[in-house]
Amino acid sequence: MEGAHIGPGRIDPVHGALMPVRDETPPLHQPAVRVIAMPADTNPYGDIFGGWLMSLMDSAAGSIAARHSKGRAVTIAVDGMAFLRPVVVGDEVSVFAQLTAVGTTSMKIAVEAWRRTRHDDRSYRVTQAVFTFVAIGEDRQPRSVPPLP
Repeated sequence: MEGAHIGPGRIDPVHGALMPVRDETPPLHQPAVRVIAMPADTNPYGDIFGGWLMSLMDSAAGSIAARHSKGRAVTIAVDGMAFLRPVVVGDEVSVFAQLTAVGTTSMKIAVEAWRRTRHDDRSYRVTQAVFTFVAIGEDRQPRSVPPLP
């Protein structure tokens, strides 16, 4: 990709080598969640807590799951989460979520989190994962969901 900016790398889990991360363009659809990272969202070292970011992603995916299933849905799995870049206090964090697969009672939702510094227009993907939800009824038992549109 000619002219692509090579940002900070991440560690290859197999070889232990630093791999470059290419900047990409955020999804074109509206984010499911958009917030500013605040000091209360940091860990004891002053870095944005990964659990805070994962919580935002779960909320975004949960919103998509509830809308599609027209009711309550619960998280049962998160696959492929890797933190590619840090988020710092003051960054605008946008979380994009898209329904990608539907089973009888379950839904898979691809989620990406992107950061943008307050004084810049460039965005950087910081993490992504696939969240699996199961729709449940009032009795807290799995219930069927509609097929993909």
